[in-house]
Amino acid sequence: MYFKTKDVNRHVSEEVFSYYRCPSCGLIFLSSIPEDLLGYYTDEYYCSPPTLEQLSLAAESERYKIDLIQRFVSNGKLLEIGPAYGIFALLARDAGFETEAIEMNARCCHFLTETLGIRAFNESDLCATLKKTGLYNVIASWHVIEHIPDPFAALQAMVDALLPRGIIVLAAPNPDAFQFSLLRRFWTHVDAPRHVALLPAALIVRRMESLGMKTVLVTTSDPGSIGWNKFGWEYSLSNLFPRPLVKAWAKSVGRAVSRMLAPIEQKGMRGSAYTLIFQKP
Repeated sequence: MYFKTKDVNRHVSEEVFSYYRCPSCGLIFLSSIPEDLLGYYTDEYYCSPPTLEQLSLAAESERYKIDLIQRFVSNGKLLEIGPAYGIFALLARDAGFETEAIEMNARCCHFLTETLGIRAFNESDLCATLKKTGLYNVIASWHVIEHIPDPFAALQAMVDALLPRGIIVLAAPNPDAFQFSLLRRFWTHVDAPRHVALLPAALIVRRMESLGMKTVLVTTSDPGSIGWNKFGWEYSLSNLFPRPLVKAWAKSVGRAVSRMLAPIEQKGMRGSAYTLIFQKP
């Protein structure tokens, strides 16, 4: 056993969850995934539906994602896996991509379809859904792969649903992060039990290359990944304290720690999250 922890982020239950680490590949995984895993995604997990104006304002901070993608694919059919209310999906639509989504939350799917005009598949079985959606030029999955009980089957399904010269974009928490080496079970990015696996970037690269994909980007220093460094310190420290005033103080300490440790976390692959891009020949 690697460590035990509770749902310190959302306190859905007081259960203790056990995580193990594969000594050969470094995969960290939750043992005995709850049968009712969807029950740990409460309505609060998705917050309230935003207005279109609110979504558009929030999308500006994620414009770097479209810039990354358009370095490799300028247009075509794009699928986002797990978009929630669709901040990135809106950007992709407005950039000219024919955008679709797979999302397990029904309320989010209704918003995507009715407000954004984006076709959304309300499904929780990613592999089965990808078999019926068609083929894409871009498949983007921002911090979703760690939620999937069988991530390797999901990677295969994504590759199968990709057109030649298309790309797969994956972002996820980084188990090789400097933060994780210090915080372990208290690291907010563990997010038990919703994060059922923490996958080293090198492990995903090996698997994708074995599926015939070419690795074209591996980074922990894109704007999104850097943002997760700050988030990690703020919430990991504030989660240690139950009282609101102390939590607020701990969060401010986290911001200071983030600034102090930025030179370490932005060097090599030590950041709290990574972004990977793979291209199909």
